Amino acid sequence: MTGCFGRELVMRRSIVLGVAAMLSVGVAGSALAQDKLAPKVMVITMFGEEAKPWLEGEQFTSKVAVPGLFKEYPNVDCNEAGLCHMTTGMGFANAASSVAAVVLSDQFDLRDTYVVIAGIAGVDPEDGTLGSAHWARFAVDGGLYHAIDPRQVPEGWAHGVVPLGAAEPGQAAKWSAGTEVYRLSEPLLQQAFALSRQVELMDGDQAKAYRQAYAPPPELSAPLVSICDTLSSDTYWHGSMIADAMASFVASATKGEGNYCTTQMEDNATLTALRRGADAGLLDFDRIAVLRTASNFDREPPGKTAIESLTATSGGFVPSTTNAYRVASKLTDAILADWDNWKDGVPPMPAP
Repeated sequence: MTGCFGRELVMRRSIVLGVAAMLSVGVAGSALAQDKLAPKVMVITMFGEEAKPWLEGEQFTSKVAVPGLFKEYPNVDCNEAGLCHMTTGMGFANAASSVAAVVLSDQFDLRDTYVVIAGIAGVDPEDGTLGSAHWARFAVDGGLYHAIDPRQVPEGWAHGVVPLGAAEPGQAAKWSAGTEVYRLSEPLLQQAFALSRQVELMDGDQAKAYRQAYAPPPELSAPLVSICDTLSSDTYWHGSMIADAMASFVASATKGEGNYCTTQMEDNATLTALRRGADAGLLDFDRIAVLRTASNFDREPPGKTAIESLTATSGGFVPSTTNAYRVASKLTDAILADWDNWKDGVPPMPAP
């Protein structure tokens, strides 16, 4: 009997210790959840010169080191108002992996966070000009297609860009990777545009002179804010023939609804990482806005070759990085200043 009693006592002690350990883990987990940062807004830039205006213009008071971020940009900067900022590094691989690292980090609670992607881009001279700012409705992956060298395309084809599974340009894709097109929240898009459309945009003498080669219409003789779409590609392409092919591809990918005006190297990768986070319940995909500002034109002007245009100094870089901050911060400031109206979702537009 004594032996049985001894074994029973040991078993009871083991159970008590096990329950205590589980409770301890639960309390620790609860404490970790409470210690997570819950930003009201997370701004995403892609490289240092895009980040610079944010770092200089906002009072960031803390740095959060996140494992998995690009080694040149290892921290997320945050301030007491609820604004955080991260930089991904350029290109699809850096963008997707850096954003995924933050989304999956146990240091942030992003469920109520608005995400604002703010960077520079090339621009179609028919839709914008150097320094102009464009909020995106669609983001289209300009790398997921069949490509045939233009020297080998069948007679009658304008280019060799063919949607996946299709037999010729302009046809609908027959299969997809699932990341070709992202449509962003229309209510947030309209709020972003309304809040920023009257922002004073930076311009420069060199940019003013350079844009004249494109014979811009009066409405594009100076930077403006607009809504149009953005095309993502790891390949930094340039030239009117590729641009025409990309315009056709965007029209096919969006069933005729999209009109790309900006070209950049990250957004579909960033949005894919955010989409995965939203699918896991870690953030709200309807709280994402994408802004791109024009640092260069995406094609040559009349009388110039594509390589002359690609290697030219247009004067658009400083206006574009400056204006990305000026325009995007109108949205971030509004959210932070009126959080009670934004915390449960995008508020309705005021009556005209």
